[in-house]
Amino acid sequence: MVAAANLQDTPAVASVWQWLAQVSDPEIPVLSIVDLGLVRAVGYEDQTCVVTITPTYSGCPAMLVIESDIRRALRGHGVGRLRVDTRLSPAWTTDWLTPAGRDALRRYGIAPPEGNAAGLCGLARRAPAAAVSCPRCGARDTEAVSQFGSTPCKALHRCRACGEPFDYFKPH
Repeated sequence: MVAAANLQDTPAVASVWQWLAQVSDPEIPVLSIVDLGLVRAVGYEDQTCVVTITPTYSGCPAMLVIESDIRRALRGHGVGRLRVDTRLSPAWTTDWLTPAGRDALRRYGIAPPEGNAAGLCGLARRAPAAAVSCPRCGARDTEAVSQFGSTPCKALHRCRACGEPFDYFKPH
C-alpha cells in the first residue's frame, strides 16, 4: 500500500493504463478489462483521475464488480481522487478486443469473434460467421448448438472434428 502522503500525487496516465491492464474481467478472468476493451479513456480533471468504461451491454451484471475492482487497484497504487464514469455510447463492440485478448480467449477454450463486428460505416453489424474455429483443435468443422452460452456474450458451439463443446464469443 502506498503511504497516505503520496495520495495527492497524480500518476502518469500511462501508469494508470498499466495498472488497469492487471484488473481481470470477473466473468472471464483470463482477460483484463483493457484487453476486453471496457476501458475507453483515462485522464485527469483537476487532481481527480477519471476512468471511463463501457459495459459489454447496458445490463451487464459485472459492471459493479468491475468498478469496485478498478477502485481497489488504483487506490492500491496510491490514486486518492478517482472517478469511474460509465459511457454507453458508442456501444461496446467485440472489435475493441485487443489481439492479446483474442489470444487469451482462445487459450482459455473460448473461440474469439471471427472478423470484425462493425461494417465499413461503423454502424451495421455483420452476421456471425457460418463456422468458427474450434479453440481446442483449430478445426472449422463446427456447429452452433445454441445462441445462448454461459454468459449473454457467448453462444454454445460444438466441434465436429474433436467432439468438444465450446463457447463462442459472439461478435457484436
